[in-house]
Amino acid sequence: VVYDFDDDRLSRRIQTFVEDYNQEVDRYRRTGKDAGIDDFVRYDKLKWSLMLKNKLAKFQYADFNRARLRNSLYRPFTKQVLFFDNVLVDAPALFPAFFPGEKSETENRVIAVSDIGYRAKTFSTLVGDCVSDLHLCASVDGHQCFPLYVYDEDGGNRRENITDWGLQEFRKHYRNKRIEKPDIFHYVYAVLHHPGYRQKYAENLRRQLPRIPFAPNFKAFSKAGEKLAKLHLEYERAEQWNLRQMDSSELPLSYRVEKMRLSKDKTQLHVNESLTLGDIPTEAFEYRLGNRSALEWVIDQYQVSEDKRSGIRSDPNRADDPEYIVRL
Repeated sequence: VVYDFDDDRLSRRIQTFVEDYNQEVDRYRRTGKDAGIDDFVRYDKLKWSLMLKNKLAKFQYADFNRARLRNSLYRPFTKQVLFFDNVLVDAPALFPAFFPGEKSETENRVIAVSDIGYRAKTFSTLVGDCVSDLHLCASVDGHQCFPLYVYDEDGGNRRENITDWGLQEFRKHYRNKRIEKPDIFHYVYAVLHHPGYRQKYAENLRRQLPRIPFAPNFKAFSKAGEKLAKLHLEYERAEQWNLRQMDSSELPLSYRVEKMRLSKDKTQLHVNESLTLGDIPTEAFEYRLGNRSALEWVIDQYQVSEDKRSGIRSDPNRADDPEYIVRL
């Protein structure tokens, strides 16, 4: 999805957040230095994290820059606008070297994998083309990301992240000098998804980062990984499954989502009182990321919610594209 970063409403909301935070820094300078941070902060306008409290304690100010508005992958198949700022983002980690600017999002790819000691039922991996959240596939587990390319902070000096040594090892093992680093990237993505690999190395994947074996057929794995990555990256442009649309005869048709619900047999999706989608195939629930299928991630993330402490309301419905959630 390409968000409209020139949307004045979006810019104003972020500017308001920056101003509210900076006012708290000023207030802390004047009156709060002798008080504990937890007792000082107020939640009527801001939702405080531990890292943001630490930056407040160090009198670090934020500033608004439109160039920092970026796409981000918050949860599987759930993109959000991110204000990619060193003060307001808790832990940017190495992402400034992976996606230093919008141009890098058109050419770079990262493979996110479950971190060591993950607590979800299964190991998960997902390819992305933008900054990813730490808890991408499970709210309780972290993830580590491995990019195809890395850059300098200004977006220049692009270089491949797979080493020359790794490339030579693959070429030597398969006796094929035509293998290139993007081929290896896609090969790895396919191996990480292979049921046999996940079953055989299930315990190892909980204790250490994945190690990649040489499969019998490099080309087959690389092509499969490339096809799967394309599907996961371009999911919004994928061919739509022909679901049965059941409209209410008593209410005007609406595509607005408050909270969607699956039927007990998972064959129907209740969108709202005017619309239900039927004939969902059972195969839709076989591929899982963390503890949920792709469809269940969308149902979980695309709902209206309100933070109890701050009262901040989140509404995923789009005025410019009312059918987006149902289409997704």
